[in-house]
Amino acid sequence: MKLPRGLSGDELSRALVKHGYEVTRQTGSHLRLISAAKGTEHHITIPRHRTLKIGTLNGILNEVAAYLEIDKKTLTEELF
Repeated sequence: MKLPRGLSGDELSRALVKHGYEVTRQTGSHLRLISAAKGTEHHITIPRHRTLKIGTLNGILNEVAAYLEIDKKTLTEELF
């Protein structure tokens, strides 16, 4: 599945809330999210840009998929 184009940082953070992440703070133009779904804390930072670059989105999704121990393709299908 292709990654969605034109996705904003806010849209991505709202989608990740469905997987147990919650926004803990905002510093400048970046959001900090945390999840404790797997027993350990996992922190990610998402830029609040109007459109995330594909490489940035891919890196964030790889990190989240590794933490949740699921395939990135499965995660992408569930989020979008």
